[in-house]
Amino acid sequence: MSRHPTVKWAQRSDKVYITVELPDAEDVKLKLEPEGKFFFSATSGASKTPYEVDLDLLDNVDVNESKASVSSRYVCYLVKKAESKWWNRLIKQEGKPPVYVKVDWDKWVDEDEEDKGGEADMDFGDFDFNSLNMGEAGDIGDEEEESDMEEEIAAETTKEAEKIVEEGNGEKEEAASDVKKD
Repeated sequence: MSRHPTVKWAQRSDKVYITVELPDAEDVKLKLEPEGKFFFSATSGASKTPYEVDLDLLDNVDVNESKASVSSRYVCYLVKKAESKWWNRLIKQEGKPPVYVKVDWDKWVDEDEEDKGGEADMDFGDFDFNSLNMGEAGDIGDEEEESDMEEEIAAETTKEAEKIVEEGNGEKEEAASDVKKD
């Protein structure tokens, strides 16, 4: 029985990246059919353990425009979609995908970010940040200054307390001397 290697995927509107992670893959066989049938098989390791992936992709693909690249650590397949549109999943099977199929977050770009080169537009329009009452912008990152101020206030408070105690002791001594005189 064959094992399943990890399969990662990401997409753009016109293509799907499928990466099969299998170090030292030998006897690699790849097959892609226009209906979206994706097949991969290979062996790996000293014992020539067989690995296999058989997926029914969500939609049709352009076999002639698709490309594969085999390296020592993985097999990467750039699958050209027959129709430029976003897929809501990789395979036709609804529900939870097989455990070996994962999203390739290193290549992933959201649909609304594709035209921007993968970078999100940080346009906040007419939003008024002053209404958030988050303090002044100059206060950000001033934690050291705040802790220094807290230490100064604590030191001043301690000095004031010591002064009050000393004054209180002085009054007690005067009262004690007045008692002795009587």
